[in-house]
Amino acid sequence: MANYAYLRVSSDSQDTQNQKFGLLEYCNHHHIAPLHFIEDTASGKTNWKERGIGSILEKATKGDFIIVSEISRLGRSTLQVLEILELAAKKGISVHIAKNRIIMDGTMQATITATILGLAAQIEREFISTRTKEALAKRKKDGIKLGRPKGQAQLLKLDNYRNEILGYLQKGINKRAISKLIECSPSTLYLWLKRRRFSL
Repeated sequence: MANYAYLRVSSDSQDTQNQKFGLLEYCNHHHIAPLHFIEDTASGKTNWKERGIGSILEKATKGDFIIVSEISRLGRSTLQVLEILELAAKKGISVHIAKNRIIMDGTMQATITATILGLAAQIEREFISTRTKEALAKRKKDGIKLGRPKGQAQLLKLDNYRNEILGYLQKGINKRAISKLIECSPSTLYLWLKRRRFSL
């Protein structure tokens, strides 16, 4: 039996780490091991058969597990999600949704739950997209220049954690461990230390 942890990776490394932590916590709680992490950089708009999840379903066999952080990681539309779950059910593969603590095993109840979750995720994405477009249009109409200002930002995201980070450093905690404690990627922490001229 194989356990596939599927990550649909965005350009935000913190998002990737959060997915991994969520999956590891879920799998530890349910004694699911070992895990084969599959990172997928393809857009959710790409047909699922051409993404990493398609490759997993092609090689997975009866009794295998596929674990994802949330149902929206499977696909950007409810139809895509249901197609994936239908094939998984036919092959006897269980799909675990870590965030919701539910198992999609092909039963009617699981299918109804998947439909509701997938539809909710799709509607939320459309609302966010609409609100973003409306906000950008208003800013443009008001004569506000769009885009990131030139040059380096004066205020950095990790500035709010300055005292916490310095406290950890003084205690001799390594940088990678600190990045986990403040929930950011190691590269973000290293960049912040460099920008703020703290000793690496």
